[in-house]
Amino acid sequence: MAEAHTKNHDYHLVDPSPWPLVGSASATVLAIGAIMWMKALPVAGMHVGPLVFGVGLLGVLYTMLAWWMDVIREAEKEGHHTRVVQLHHRYGMIMFIASEVMFFVAWFWAYFDVSLFAGETIQYQRAEFTGGHWPPKGIETFDPWHLPLLNTLILLTSGTTVTWAHYALLQNDRKGLKQALWLTVVLGVIFTICQGYEYAHATFDFKGHIYGSTFFMATGFHGFHVIIGTIFLAICLWRVYLGHFKPEQHLGFEFAAWYWHFVDVVWLFLFAAIYVWGAGTPAAH
Repeated sequence: MAEAHTKNHDYHLVDPSPWPLVGSASATVLAIGAIMWMKALPVAGMHVGPLVFGVGLLGVLYTMLAWWMDVIREAEKEGHHTRVVQLHHRYGMIMFIASEVMFFVAWFWAYFDVSLFAGETIQYQRAEFTGGHWPPKGIETFDPWHLPLLNTLILLTSGTTVTWAHYALLQNDRKGLKQALWLTVVLGVIFTICQGYEYAHATFDFKGHIYGSTFFMATGFHGFHVIIGTIFLAICLWRVYLGHFKPEQHLGFEFAAWYWHFVDVVWLFLFAAIYVWGAGTPAAH
């Protein structure tokens, strides 16, 4: 009987886990709470939407934390991440990043459709909003060569430091790995602060016109991805202090680096398309 359970292959048969069920239930509660909150739907005369949303959010966050800790244990302590398993994880991460690319393609598509055809006669309402040109009439765009350029330099520098961290890890240079990861996390935080400052000084809003909608959806979702990437790298930094990651096996860090480079590339397209090409002649600040 013991021989029947002996592992004689390179695949990982995952143990029964509660997290898919718990995560699905939490996501359902989260969605219901969000709808109740946005629609101000009362229950027994009380607006409990924010409370239901909060419970669902806590459930989702707890599921993510517990599930990822299980994956870390499988890799670090139980040795289930064989070369075959690592290869399949890489395929999964590649497909995830590809889906993220298509997510941003949608926002670029919306932006280029309205900016390239701002005066299209068949879209008469669009022509009324834009005045037949791009940027629309009355919009004071950002000067791309001030804060947007600074943010570009910050992200490009962070891409360099995360590559330094990867090289240090391959060389088993733990000190260099920590220094490079610290720099990358700090640069990610600085980028987020700069973007928040930019948003606070924008002369246009999200609602009311198509320029604000396309600008904030594209750059805002990118900013959200920067926050996720910064958290991802910060967790990798914490794991480095715990002694995790080896030169021959460091999928968690490798995926964080892939994700961060993806964020960098998306920003370059945003900077070129929205801030530079789509800015017109920015007014003096």
